[in-house]
Amino acid sequence: MPTSTVENYIKAIYQECRTIPSPLLPIGKLASFLQVAPGTATSMVKSLWDAGLVHYEPRVGVRLTDKGEVLALRVLRRHRLVELFLARILKMDWSEIHEEAEALEHVISDRVVEKIDRLLGYPRYDPHGDPIPSDSGQVIERDLRSLLACRLGERTTIARIMDQEPSFLQFAEKRGLIPGKTLTVVGKNAVAKAMEVENEDLQVTTLGNQAAKKIEVE
Repeated sequence: MPTSTVENYIKAIYQECRTIPSPLLPIGKLASFLQVAPGTATSMVKSLWDAGLVHYEPRVGVRLTDKGEVLALRVLRRHRLVELFLARILKMDWSEIHEEAEALEHVISDRVVEKIDRLLGYPRYDPHGDPIPSDSGQVIERDLRSLLACRLGERTTIARIMDQEPSFLQFAEKRGLIPGKTLTVVGKNAVAKAMEVENEDLQVTTLGNQAAKKIEVE
């Protein structure tokens, strides 16, 4: 059974590779994401390479092999189902569930995961709007775009919150900016690099462009 460190690296490589245009993830970017020294990341990547989980090109970068991707999707499935269980069944605040799921994803058995999946009605997305891989490893991606790309006067539905830092999630929930909620763009200011959105309760919130980029809509 893979260690928690192996699973964390594999999951990080999967997630970060999806944010870059090149096929190989630079080791420096991986180290920054995991908050470890580049040398530490390089040593671990070499071990993953020996295990057949990654393809590694020195001084270029790393990507998952098919074997590594299967493992990454299994870890993400456990993590996201646990998050939804904690939020929906245990009624935990969604700003707290990410850290809890980070710990539980390494110890929960596949049997318990399947029972959680059945209990929740085989959900497709976690509380933040991230897709939950199926038992067979399929991921249902949606055609989403950044809130920042919406036009003035456009009405849209929030689908995903990209930033899972507790402070940002608490802010988003307080302002009614959570997946499934609709909002309307009521102001855009290119000079101030900000926009105003109105939620279902007619509450208006001003968002900087960087914050708006963290919210995806459909």
